[in-house]
Amino acid sequence: SEEHLDNEFSRFKNKHGKNYHNDKEHDRRRDIFRQNLRFIHSHNRAGKGFTVAVNHLADRTDEELKALRGFKSSNVYNGGLPFPYNPKDFEDELPESLDWRIAGAVTPVKDQSVCGSCWSFGTAGHIESAYFLKYNKLMRFSQQALIDCSWGYGNNGCDGGEDFRAYQWMMEVGGIPSEEEYGGYLGQDGYCRLENKTLYAAIDGWVNVTSGDSDAMKLALFKHGPLSIAIDAGHKSFSYYANGVYYEPECKNNLDGLDHAVLAVGYGKLKGEDYWLIKNSWSNYWGNDGYALMAMKNNNCGLTTDATYVNLK
Repeated sequence: SEEHLDNEFSRFKNKHGKNYHNDKEHDRRRDIFRQNLRFIHSHNRAGKGFTVAVNHLADRTDEELKALRGFKSSNVYNGGLPFPYNPKDFEDELPESLDWRIAGAVTPVKDQSVCGSCWSFGTAGHIESAYFLKYNKLMRFSQQALIDCSWGYGNNGCDGGEDFRAYQWMMEVGGIPSEEEYGGYLGQDGYCRLENKTLYAAIDGWVNVTSGDSDAMKLALFKHGPLSIAIDAGHKSFSYYANGVYYEPECKNNLDGLDHAVLAVGYGKLKGEDYWLIKNSWSNYWGNDGYALMAMKNNNCGLTTDATYVNLK
């Protein structure tokens, strides 16, 4: 009903501090919200094993949501080393479930805002965790530095990028600055300001986890901590994901089908469903406090297609 819609829309505007500059914009957003709300209700009635909910993105068009997904594979060899382990050799060592947040290896969920910079969050998140595993110190590294400085390596700031191009830049300059010293995340392209900054986490290369192999990915997570990965996030069901193990039959899992970069931080099983635990960069209003459980089966949405980790010097 209209009354129900108005109540929901008011609650949404209050919770997320939405202000529209005029009545026309307000009505347009209310209309978009109505369509998204209809999707959310019908999805949840269908009993699909995971639920969706209104979040801060519920007044955005599909085009606007697409701008948040800034991963596009350039289909070139990324310079990574082959995965050096045989997962069979480690079967007995692998824990049933793994969540690197518990070890304190993961920084708080961030918000990439309206910029297609997910690639910089996946990359920085991975470097933060790799640094923690090596030095037992959790630091926040600057996504903004990756956005501002890795253009020469083929990244396009808010218009998308790839993790390995950020790794190439880090190898060239000798690491990455801290968020504290470089300055906070701006949500837009800026000028590279590296002079006199301390650089951390020097790397001498990176490794491609065997594509499409969930045993390899589990082992990589176990041995090397959270991984930079790419997924197909181009579905409304993902934009409004709330709880449960995400499985989207429409999802692609080939490299060309992937459009969003995230951080894989663990794995486990819920009600008999094997899942990957991922950290997104759409604030903690999204998903389950900023995280999602995503189905392992059939490499749904391509989580094991393009996983990488760095070798710190």
